Amino acid sequence: MGRYDSVLDTIGNTPLVDISELSPNPRVQVLIKLEGLNPAGSVKDRAAKSMIEEAEKNGSLLPGQRIVESSSGNTAAGLAMIAKLKGYPFTAVVPENVSIERTKLLRAFGAEIIVSPAAEGSNGAMRRAQALAGQHPDWWFSFQYGNPANPRAHYEGTGPEIWRDCPEVSHFVAGLGTAGTIIGVGRFLKERNPSVQVWAVQPPAGETVEGLKNLDEGFIPPVFTDNDGYCLLDRSRVVGPRESIEWARRLAGAGVFAGLSTGAAMAGVARCALEIDAGTIVTVSPDGGWKYLSTDVWSGDLDDVVERARHELYF
Repeated sequence: MGRYDSVLDTIGNTPLVDISELSPNPRVQVLIKLEGLNPAGSVKDRAAKSMIEEAEKNGSLLPGQRIVESSSGNTAAGLAMIAKLKGYPFTAVVPENVSIERTKLLRAFGAEIIVSPAAEGSNGAMRRAQALAGQHPDWWFSFQYGNPANPRAHYEGTGPEIWRDCPEVSHFVAGLGTAGTIIGVGRFLKERNPSVQVWAVQPPAGETVEGLKNLDEGFIPPVFTDNDGYCLLDRSRVVGPRESIEWARRLAGAGVFAGLSTGAAMAGVARCALEIDAGTIVTVSPDGGWKYLSTDVWSGDLDDVVERARHELYF
């Protein structure tokens, strides 16, 4: 560690930690990249920084211009933090059922919060943000689902870091949300070693797992289609709320305190480990568990927590 001129310089270069004790296959090594150690607390800090800085360079974001984005929490937090530092007002559109820690964090960074109906999920928040951007042409809509600077952040940052720290990686397993992480990292790793496999984790259709999307539910992020996502992915696995919660608890037992999307990714890692003979799996922990303490994910009755997860966004 060293001295930095700005907190923005601390984004990235997160640690890659061996958690092979959780691997169900003794011939499969498992490593997890702890993205919750970014300054606003998640992997989305990378995309937020990349999107804002690219927009500044190309002139689409002007000094003092308002930024608007839909988010279930983490992207909004990253954008709010960077907007605060750079002097941009920021509006976040979030579903009304996000955890209380999410809204408090956004307010700490000075964000204006507009809520969308819980029943419409993250897609409803996205549509509301699009409508607001149309009503206010003087605002800048970052649109994380279609902004090429999103996957570029991972192609230029997260992927090279993984390759530097673990060149023996044989499988990359990650959740599928905006698709920025899995597209950027997966493309970089496959260019270095075409035999690396990329596995995606999706929630069941009609069910909620924080931060993740099922591609069969009507909206496929342009970040995914514009980058030949179907060709990039080697396999996809469906993971529900119960598995995600169970794995978040197992991770805590191994000293990794992380959110539900990390639990979902680890459930996918476990399936991958059981389906291959040997190898080295790398996954990403999108954020830390401190943002979800109010949800009782780690201490509540499992059935009760699973039921609440169907109604409250834990991301």
